[in-house]
Amino acid sequence: MEAARQIEGHTIEDIYELPDGKRAELIDGQIYFMAPPGTKHQRLAGKLFNKISNYIQDNHGTCEPFIAPFAVFLDGDDKNYVEPDISVICDEGKLDDKGCHGSPDWIIEIVSPGSKRMDYYIKLFKYRTAGVREYWIVDSMEKCITVYDFEHEEVEKYTFADRIRVQIYDSLEIDFSEISRE
Repeated sequence: MEAARQIEGHTIEDIYELPDGKRAELIDGQIYFMAPPGTKHQRLAGKLFNKISNYIQDNHGTCEPFIAPFAVFLDGDDKNYVEPDISVICDEGKLDDKGCHGSPDWIIEIVSPGSKRMDYYIKLFKYRTAGVREYWIVDSMEKCITVYDFEHEEVEKYTFADRIRVQIYDSLEIDFSEISRE
């Protein structure tokens, strides 16, 4: 099911006024409703989050990972609100009780049947223009990962059998053959 789109002109206030349990994102004033994630999606998100969190903790890092639902106010306006599956923020000045104000350094989106267009097109453009340093699209249906290194203007494609080096860190690699096991 494709994320439902509504007319432009909405603000973050409209997101906060949604009924409990109704999730949506706001991009350039357009509301996109989100279906709840499935079991496979949640397993992948949890395993990735654990790998990242453990790496940061073990290396006494200053960045902080967050898992959805976590509010990211991308452009410092009231027209953009997203909930990436995983966000890594290295500037603690961007964080408050409501979420992240500005661009996370690294975002991972896990593709669901209804989120393909959002993840591959709408969010790709939005994250790049908002200043995200690195963006991963993890597609369990295609068993591939697309890594956008916006700082170096590079794009790499990987499979679920590959080890992928995280660009914002010198020594973090994620082995998808471990992560993707059911």
